[in-house]
Amino acid sequence: MDNQISKYDVVVIGSGPGGYVAAIRAGQLGMKTALVEKSELGGVCLNWGCIPSKSLLRNAEVLNLINEADKFGIQVSGVEADFSKAISRSREVVSKLTQGIGYLLKKNKVDVFEGKGSFISENTIVVEPSNTSLEATNVVIAAGARQRDLPGITIDGDKVITSRHALELDKLPKRVVIIGGGATGAEFAYLYRSYGVEVTIVEMMDRILPQEDQDVSTQLQRSFNKSGISIVTSAKVKSISTDDTVAIVTVKNDSEELNIECEKVLVAVGVQPNSDHIGIDHTRVETKNGFIVIDDHMKTNVSGIYAIGDITGKLLLAHVASEQAVIAVENIAGIDHSTIDYSLMPRAVYCRPQVASFGMTEAEAAETGRELKVGKFPLSASGKALALSETEGFIKVVSDAEIGDILGVHMIGAEVTELLGEAGMTKMLEGTTSELGSLVHPHPTISECLKEAGLATENLAIHM
Repeated sequence: MDNQISKYDVVVIGSGPGGYVAAIRAGQLGMKTALVEKSELGGVCLNWGCIPSKSLLRNAEVLNLINEADKFGIQVSGVEADFSKAISRSREVVSKLTQGIGYLLKKNKVDVFEGKGSFISENTIVVEPSNTSLEATNVVIAAGARQRDLPGITIDGDKVITSRHALELDKLPKRVVIIGGGATGAEFAYLYRSYGVEVTIVEMMDRILPQEDQDVSTQLQRSFNKSGISIVTSAKVKSISTDDTVAIVTVKNDSEELNIECEKVLVAVGVQPNSDHIGIDHTRVETKNGFIVIDDHMKTNVSGIYAIGDITGKLLLAHVASEQAVIAVENIAGIDHSTIDYSLMPRAVYCRPQVASFGMTEAEAAETGRELKVGKFPLSASGKALALSETEGFIKVVSDAEIGDILGVHMIGAEVTELLGEAGMTKMLEGTTSELGSLVHPHPTISECLKEAGLATENLAIHM
């Protein structure tokens, strides 16, 4: 006998930072809502990405501070860093947050179904293995993405691993090669080097963090080299050979071929969408290279089906997925909502020094044909940075020369990720570099550097 079909106003597939936010917002708006999750509440970001990695990076920060204590006149000896305890602490942090999400879903009367959700028609989702059928007036697809496969490279979970495997390792390798110099690669490089691991980053582009401003990439590479991280750019991985003890990574760039020996190879080179896991072939939903095509309101080409988060390929960031979630659900509810300008979404990398940015790089802004004014202020001129002994980095503001419109902000240095909110708010309220520079900031803070960078676009910086 067929299972009875449960009917919902909204069914959400996936409970990551897009999915659970969509479900909660739908519940808040009084819609009967179901959330389907095949693994853990919170998705990859909370369980095996953003949150545990930041917990581990905090451990690295503490360890570095202890190792540099002599700069502050503090002698420390006999330091032992137990990485397994760092992993345990990261799992405790994750547990607290997943429990919190479960509470919020229950509070907002969202029905949670454990299992794999797949379309069997455009308005019916079946949950396996329970074979539960959910009929939905609206479906929000938030099924995310997974590590992209590399031709000729087998990820075995032992010698060749992804960030998902890395977050479970309780014993560090002595040497690691990281394939990919983007945000994930940079963060793990910093983490591993802090614990004394020999680290080599291999990046196909001509610089690490290739999506960031050129000046930021140059500064981070300089800082990484200073800490002992080796970086090979403009290079492709030809092959990886492994035996019981080591892996050999063969890398080729324009001038030479290198064989790099290590114990672990961390592959951090992008993702592929999970659209092939949700029965999308039972719908007319349009995809491009596997990513679901959406409009400015997160609607697909099929009425009543929306998509959010990494599966759309728009911008693979948790906070973007959450904002997409709110827009999708409020559109379902008939609430007008502004759209997302993806070029202005904040980006953050939590290595040391931190990297934070939004908007156009200087090169991208120049390509628009505008006349530009660029202001740059070094942290070495900041009283707070000097007091912290964290003087590497700068803040850079790219603006329209005629009207002072802020086109992009690019920051590298201590705790600069915390300044993205202020910079973004200034842009959202159509503030100019003049207004950014005239706002009184507390002294001494790193945030004063943002003010000075704004002033520097008109050559008015006081402390430089």
